[in-house]
Amino acid sequence: MLLGSQLRRLREARGITREAAGYSIRASESKISRMELGRVSFKTRDVEDLLTLYGITDEQERASLLSLAREANVAGWWHSYSDVLPSWFPTYVGLEGAASLIRVYEVQFIHGLLQTEAYARAVVRRGMKGASAADVEKRVALRLERQKYLADEGGPEFHVVLDEASLRRPYGDRQVMRGQLQHLIDVSERPNVRLQIMPFGFGGHSGESGAFTILSFTESDLTDVVYLEQLTSALYLDKREDVTQYEKAMKELQQDSPGPDESRDLLRGLLQLS
Repeated sequence: MLLGSQLRRLREARGITREAAGYSIRASESKISRMELGRVSFKTRDVEDLLTLYGITDEQERASLLSLAREANVAGWWHSYSDVLPSWFPTYVGLEGAASLIRVYEVQFIHGLLQTEAYARAVVRRGMKGASAADVEKRVALRLERQKYLADEGGPEFHVVLDEASLRRPYGDRQVMRGQLQHLIDVSERPNVRLQIMPFGFGGHSGESGAFTILSFTESDLTDVVYLEQLTSALYLDKREDVTQYEKAMKELQQDSPGPDESRDLLRGLLQLS
């Protein structure tokens, strides 16, 4: 994405259309669009030809961008799990690992970065009916590996609003749910985690369209990305007008939900009742 955004900036600065850029590397306009969005791998020759087209002659600048191209083609650690993941999800895992701020609204179940192993196993079994035990365990292992982001020094800020429905919908038995509630209480104390609960009692709210994730990055060239997961695919939105609407919805959810301390009290109350 970082390389793609820089290539887009260079192309636009020269007033070159995507169609013309595509012609220069024997590709289509849509291929240039996918490259600029970071959705495809990069051939060194293509990047070299585009840099020449865009008038980049400084050897140091060319070397820096070509180095980015080589890095972009290195498979991430999560690719070893690709056999048990839907085709659209590895992209999300990569974005999640690169984000400096992750904002989430979740309604169906506890977000994957906050799940206990037992709860995650119950969720995966429900979502992968008929899968082998080995495949279930591999998906759970990926989920636990992703959670290391939050505990790492310099990990992302994680702001999450959980609908109360996600806390009351059982995945696993009573012990699993009690363990999950206690885990949420514990994780919410981390300095980089802001956990809020949207209670049933509030009524209608700005999360009416369903769960969503907003990913933000420290690199100034990278735009925020909204991730929307569907039954058989996922959407990645990065147009400013789309992102703005979801940022507005997230801000309202945070304003309308009890704060982190009150949300922790709500979790403690549910734990006592469970």
